[in-house]
Amino acid sequence: MKRLTDIIVKETPSLEGIVKAPPSKSFTHRAFIASTLSPGVSVIKDPLICDDTLATLDACRMLGAKIRQKEAGIFEIQGRSKPLTPEDVINCRDSASTIRFLTPVCALAEGISVLTGGESLRRRPIGPLLDAMRQLGIRCYSTRGDGCPPVVVFGGGIKGGRASIRGDVSSQFVSGLLFATPMAQGDTDIEMTTALESKPYVEITMSILRSHGIEVEADPDFRSFHVPCDQRYAPSNHMIEGDYSSAAFLLAAAAITDSKIRVTNLREDSLQGDRIIVSLLKKMGVKMGVGKNFVEVEGAETHLQPFDADLRDNPDLVPVCAAVACFAYGRSVIRGVKRLRFKESDRVAALLGELTKMGVKIRFVNDAIEIESDGRPHGADLSSHDDHRIAMACIVSALGAEGKSVIRGVECINKSYPNFVTDIISLGAEIVER
Repeated sequence: MKRLTDIIVKETPSLEGIVKAPPSKSFTHRAFIASTLSPGVSVIKDPLICDDTLATLDACRMLGAKIRQKEAGIFEIQGRSKPLTPEDVINCRDSASTIRFLTPVCALAEGISVLTGGESLRRRPIGPLLDAMRQLGIRCYSTRGDGCPPVVVFGGGIKGGRASIRGDVSSQFVSGLLFATPMAQGDTDIEMTTALESKPYVEITMSILRSHGIEVEADPDFRSFHVPCDQRYAPSNHMIEGDYSSAAFLLAAAAITDSKIRVTNLREDSLQGDRIIVSLLKKMGVKMGVGKNFVEVEGAETHLQPFDADLRDNPDLVPVCAAVACFAYGRSVIRGVKRLRFKESDRVAALLGELTKMGVKIRFVNDAIEIESDGRPHGADLSSHDDHRIAMACIVSALGAEGKSVIRGVECINKSYPNFVTDIISLGAEIVER
């Protein structure tokens, strides 16, 4: 997608057609990093290329990976048995996955690594990860002492041992430790001091690790992990599946309009927790069809049904579910949302502010967003808050709203789904550049 800034979205009565879901951001990040740690050549087919994954790709190069694009959609990564000390500061841009996955990995290099990022990333917490790393014998700190990037990591290896970490801030901290500790000098045990939220993302990490010959043991509820030491990554090839988190915005857009669309490249047996968007929309009265590699949506003929859902394991679905709730007649509740205050924006505040402009009654109470609607929001002048998921949620809401809406700052969608506007226009959405 070219760099749009502001767009006008007109009420769109129906969408129709077939679109391919973009590749999974979660799988792409993890495949790039595991391949970087694998001596030999790994081939990655159809990775997602967006601002966040490019940040990971550039960081992997700085850690010694040799990366070349063989042809369209096929990347070849020559990894190393041990990361190199980067020659410069690693700029993770605004990608929290990049900095949280690679901060522990940098401890495996010989020298000192400095990792930083853009303004929003430098506001996001990394302190619990640094605390856990110190328990494993790694010298590391936040340069400003505030538990946020930039961070400094002293290399020389990881001793191993026992580390305790909170599970309710970000599952990415656990994934970062799981990437690095298989090469520790001693076994590593990771204990969660609070229940792990977003478990499906850790399952994806463990799946990628297994494909590279790395074994990690976890108890059934993911309260503890055991990582044997002295393991060696092996090269592996990956075909990146489609992304349910991004596809959810397409499915939602069809659900709130009189539409029939098919989104391909979505595996029925995916490990992605965000595939629950299918069952959520069904509960709201949307006709859903699921095949081995696609999801089909037929918009509800009457008002959508309100819903009550706990999304603590699926935080990326909160913005899109809030958008859909605006078109349900009655009161919907989305629970487990407190972590959204520490995303690219304060997503709770952003959703409350933007959806209120559309005439929806919305409030934040006891770790939940409550939405009361008559099912017919109106168009408004909306802001993306420089947050890709807020931008896409605003676009979806605007498609079904009465009248037209202006959405400002939509270039941020390049962070995860650069072709979103192009794809939804191809289905018939009435969107023009302002």
